[in-house]
Amino acid sequence: MKVIELTYPHTLTGNQQPASVSAIGFFDGIHKGHQKVINTAVSIAENEKIDSAVITFHPHPSVVLNKKVQHVKYITPLQQKKKILKDLGVDILYIIKFNKDLAALAPQTFIDHFIKGLNVKHLVAGFDFSYGHKGEGNMDTIRAHAENEFAVTKITKVEMDEEKVSSTRIRKLLQTGDVEEASNLLGRPLAAEGPVIKGDQRGRTIGYPTANMKVDSDTILPKNGVYAVKVTIGESQYYGMANLGVKPTFTPEEVKPSVEVNIFDFHKDIYDETILIEWYRFVRDEIKFSNVEALVKQIAEDEKKIRNYFEI
Repeated sequence: MKVIELTYPHTLTGNQQPASVSAIGFFDGIHKGHQKVINTAVSIAENEKIDSAVITFHPHPSVVLNKKVQHVKYITPLQQKKKILKDLGVDILYIIKFNKDLAALAPQTFIDHFIKGLNVKHLVAGFDFSYGHKGEGNMDTIRAHAENEFAVTKITKVEMDEEKVSSTRIRKLLQTGDVEEASNLLGRPLAAEGPVIKGDQRGRTIGYPTANMKVDSDTILPKNGVYAVKVTIGESQYYGMANLGVKPTFTPEEVKPSVEVNIFDFHKDIYDETILIEWYRFVRDEIKFSNVEALVKQIAEDEKKIRNYFEI
């Protein structure tokens, strides 16, 4: 997959770019609704024997448009988004920098510059996609702005349990720790990736050594607690239990959460290696124990529950 980063105004011309069928949207999470848009574009491109593309934006528009928002955490940070799109068979990924200049564009100017100007022959978008200044362009106006230079396919709302599949819905589920339902809406396990860093090594002294994963500040995490997880290291996958939180039994003054994972039946040194944690089930809230013995007893119960859940 070719990745092209653009700002407004970009200097590409339509005839420099291969003709494409493009899906367009922010696509945070690349959930089942997004996948319907993207898979439709890939399928049409295969039928028409031209490239498939995704046009997306970064950072999140709220960072630019809402003065109260300084930083947004993502269900799929940009690097993870790239990997998923590649796996979906996308040939070209256009990442447009979202800034005030872009937000101020008239809808027709946006279409001329970023759709016609990228040689898009067929545009696929969700029913609620909007573009241009204050979202004045939408799926009702886009055919007029296309001026017969490209085809348009509008994807209808995707629902599960009679409710729209959306990034907002997934974010709310993560706030309650419901990673199972979030993963159901995503169509894959919720995941976070990062390098293993040195921790306080307290886990090994109580019989439960942990890998401490450094989490990108752009990654949204579920609520604090203990989770059943799978951990991918290189080409291998393992079962484990992860503690997401501030370790109140040992560091009651800590406020910044950390991710520690005890990988079952695993004894290798993996410092500095990148691992992928997939969140499968919320087991319990993080608790401050009165002593280490009570903590160890609870961890043993957690492990038993998780092994039963995974049937291992």
